[in-house]
Amino acid sequence: MIVQAFLRWSEKAGSGERAKAANALGRAYLQADMARENRDAAYMAMTYLLDDPSPRVRLALAEALADAHDAPRAILFSLAEDQPEIACTVIARSPVLGEADLVDLAGRGESLTRSLIAARPGLPRGVCAALAEVGDLPETLILLENDDAFITPFSLRRIAERHGSDADIRDLLLRREALPADARHLLVGRISEALAGSGLVHAMIARNRADSLFREAEDSATILIAAGVSSPELPALVEHLRQRLELTPALLIHAVCSGRLEFFTAAMVNLSGLDDRKVRAILATGRPHALKALFQSIGLSGDVVDVFIAATLMWRRAARSQLSEAAASVSAELLAHFRGVSGSETLFELLHAVRKLAIAEERQKARYYAEALSVEAA
Repeated sequence: MIVQAFLRWSEKAGSGERAKAANALGRAYLQADMARENRDAAYMAMTYLLDDPSPRVRLALAEALADAHDAPRAILFSLAEDQPEIACTVIARSPVLGEADLVDLAGRGESLTRSLIAARPGLPRGVCAALAEVGDLPETLILLENDDAFITPFSLRRIAERHGSDADIRDLLLRREALPADARHLLVGRISEALAGSGLVHAMIARNRADSLFREAEDSATILIAAGVSSPELPALVEHLRQRLELTPALLIHAVCSGRLEFFTAAMVNLSGLDDRKVRAILATGRPHALKALFQSIGLSGDVVDVFIAATLMWRRAARSQLSEAAASVSAELLAHFRGVSGSETLFELLHAVRKLAIAEERQKARYYAEALSVEAA
């Protein structure tokens, strides 16, 4: 009878009156002392109001129910799919919408819907994963700025893959400690691509020179990233580099000369297909012929193999030495060892990369020395 009376009244009432009634109905429904029969009747009346032609009425109902933990889920979900002003009220505030509801809304909704979801406090990992997979740039930025969102490393990687070309996305991602190393490297590549496409850069630097600088910078960045990666995460980074064809001889010799032996070992394991323990044993104690067989198994050949053998043996001696300078001088020692040796063009290019490392090391020493003098002077 209550529903029938309400329906008859609503046919004649104006939208303003219906809006007031909808708000009062929603608040009455949430009263704990409401009789079961009346509660059921109120639920039916609210369901009827979902089809009210006036947005004012539906918004009034949403306002009444949005903050309640015991509001009817079916009605709130319908309001969350209403026009933006109404949907905003529910999506941004309602505690009733669960993870599955939000994932569904993110998948079927528009950019505004996803943006509202991305800004919700305490956003669970499943919703973050859905937004990382389908979100456009605006809502992805909102998601990354939401410090209360539970974004897993996998979702961070997907965001890097989908939106890594955007500078703001890169900035937000690179601030996150949970960003996987392979995703971090991917972003370095996107930065390099952006610089390579810059007209200003090419106006100041010849294209060939710029390309060379970008490659060297990427290799240096890769080694820095590898330095901060835990051993369990190294295989994923190495596989990422292998798929991108970036496990080049220049990068590998950079790793050896820089003392990133864990990364170098992981690369050898990946490229050779040998067991990790066996690779470590060869690199640590293997004779030159065993080292040669290992390096040849990853595709190195000719006089390039000799460079890697010599570098490995030098690092063994450096590891046994008590002098910190011994480890830092591998690239210089390697250059001295091959000074005056003629060989292939590949050997020349590899030694050129080593020479760049030696120069960088000397410049870094000079900077440390100048800083130390400045501290003493102060």
